[in-house]
Amino acid sequence: MLLVLILGCFLTVGAWAQDSTAVERVPIAEVAAEATDAGTGSAEIAEVATTLADLALGLDTVWMLLAAMLVFFMQPGFALVEAGFTRTKNTSNILMKNLVDFTFGSLLYWFIGFGLMFGIGSFVGMPHFFNISFFESELPAEGFLVFQTVFCATAATIVSGAMAERTKFSTYLIYTVFICAFIYPVSGHWTWGGGWLMNEETGSFMMKTFGTVFHDFAGSTIVHSVGGWVALVGAAILGPRIGKYGKDGKSKAISGHNLTLAALGVFILWFGWFGFNPGSQLAASGEEDRLAISHVFLTTNLSACAGGFFALIVSWFRYGKPSLSLTLNGVLAGLVGITAGCDLVSPMGAALIGAICGIVMIFSVDFIDSVLKIDDPVGASTVHGVCGFLGTILTGLLATEEGLFYGAGAGFFGAQLFGAVVIGLWALATGFVLFKTVDKLFGLRVNARIEEEGLDIYEHGEAAYN
Repeated sequence: MLLVLILGCFLTVGAWAQDSTAVERVPIAEVAAEATDAGTGSAEIAEVATTLADLALGLDTVWMLLAAMLVFFMQPGFALVEAGFTRTKNTSNILMKNLVDFTFGSLLYWFIGFGLMFGIGSFVGMPHFFNISFFESELPAEGFLVFQTVFCATAATIVSGAMAERTKFSTYLIYTVFICAFIYPVSGHWTWGGGWLMNEETGSFMMKTFGTVFHDFAGSTIVHSVGGWVALVGAAILGPRIGKYGKDGKSKAISGHNLTLAALGVFILWFGWFGFNPGSQLAASGEEDRLAISHVFLTTNLSACAGGFFALIVSWFRYGKPSLSLTLNGVLAGLVGITAGCDLVSPMGAALIGAICGIVMIFSVDFIDSVLKIDDPVGASTVHGVCGFLGTILTGLLATEEGLFYGAGAGFFGAQLFGAVVIGLWALATGFVLFKTVDKLFGLRVNARIEEEGLDIYEHGEAAYN
C-alpha cells in the first residue's frame, strides 16, 4: 500500500505552455499489474493504483477550472480599469463592451475558434462547428474549452480600451467576431495548437533555423501582444478623441473620472493573473507540477511588484510627482512581460523583466501619444503590445537553461524574437485590414455630437451614473 501511495503522488508528468496533450501519466495500473505478476502485490494494488490515478486527474481538472475562474474574473478587472481611466459619460458603453467581449466571444470561440486553434492543419486547424469531440486529451475537452475561452476573451477585450470614447458599438461587435473567430485562433494554432512555431520535430523550420522552438508559457505574445497590436492599429485608424491634440499638435491630457475604480481593477487583474500564469501549467497533482506552479506564482508576483515600483520611481523623476495611473500601468506591464517566461526565468530574472517593462512602459506611452499621435486612453497598446513583445524576447535572454545571458547561445533568443515579430506582424496586418474595411463599409466612429455628449445615452439609452 505504501508503494502505491508513493506512485500515486509522484508518477505524473506536468504540461507546459498550455499543451494539454502533454499531461501524460505513467500507467500506474500497469505498474501495479507487473508488481502482482512478480509476486510483490495483488489485484487490489492495481485497483487502488487506478483510483489514485483518477484522483490525480481529477485534481488536475479542478486546478484547470479554478484557474479558468480566476482568468474570467479578470474581465471585470479590465472593465473597471477602462472605466476609471475614461470619462463618466462613456461608462455604460465601456461596461457593455467588456460584457459583450466575453458573452459574444465565448459563443464564437465555441462555434469555430477552438477548432481553428486546436484542429489538425498546417496554417490553421480544421474547423469543427459547435463540436469539440475531435480534441483528445486526458483533461476533459469541455473544461479545456472553457479554459481557452477565457484567454481568447482577454485578447478581445484589450482593444476596447485603446478605442474607447469614440467607437460605434455596432462596429465594435464586428471586431469581436473577427478576433475571436479568426485572428487569435490562427496565431494560437501556430503555437499552443501545435503549429509551426512550436513544432519540435526534427527537420521542422524552427528546429532547422534556431535549434529550438518559440516559447510563450501563458501568452505575453499569443494573447497580450495580439490584442495590443490590433488595439494600436484600431486606435490609429479611428483617430484621436475630440480635444486630445491642440492646433499646435501637442497632446492634452484627458483625465479619467475615477482612479479608485482603476486601482480596484488593477488589483483584480493582479489577482486573476495568478490563474492566468500558474494555471497554464494545466496540472497540479505531481511533484513537478507543484514546484512549477509555485515558481510561476513567485515570478509573476515579483515582476508585477518590480514593474509598479520602477514605474513609480521613473514617473516621479520625469514628471515631478509619483503618478498613480502610471504606477498602476507599471504593475500591468510587469504582469504582461513575465507571462511568456514565468516558468523559465529565475526570481531575479522576473524582477528584472518587470523593472524593464515598467520603465519602458512610461516612455512608450509618451512616444505613442506625443510622437505617433495615436490616442490610446488607457495605454493598452503599450502595456499589452509593447510589453508583451518585450517580455517575450527578454525570456530569450534570461531563461536559466536556454537564455543567451546564461551562456546557452543565441538560438533560443532568435526563436523568441522571430516568433514575437511574426505574430506581431500577423496582428498588425489583420487588424489593419479589418478596421480599414469596417471603416469604409460602416464607419468606425460616432459623430462629433455623440462623442461630445457621451456614448452612454446615444448608444445605449442609459447612463451609468444618475
